[in-house]
Amino acid sequence: MKYLSKVVAAALFGVVLAGCTGAPMKTAHYDSNQYTVVGHSEASATGLLLFGIIPIRQNSRFVRAQNAAIQAKGGDAMINTLVQENWFWAWVLTGYTTTISGDVVKLKTAQ
Repeated sequence: MKYLSKVVAAALFGVVLAGCTGAPMKTAHYDSNQYTVVGHSEASATGLLLFGIIPIRQNSRFVRAQNAAIQAKGGDAMINTLVQENWFWAWVLTGYTTTISGDVVKLKTAQ
């Protein structure tokens, strides 16, 4: 019985720890001769924190907002990036909205 409780505790710890991971927002430095500016774009993504501990699309909101801004202009990357965050509170959840804006570029060669 002791062994089973240790296994369950370790599994629960692993699940909780896995919920705390997120994808990094990728940015790269380009020389001005490597790209053509397509235009300015902006997009937002929201993540929720249920009961203050359960993340719902929380950790990927930066990447989702950046990808949406790039895809809105049909580009490959973003430069001159500005990241803004707002939050709101409700009885059982807290929401975080991330807005990413910047210049979308089309790369001249595949990177």
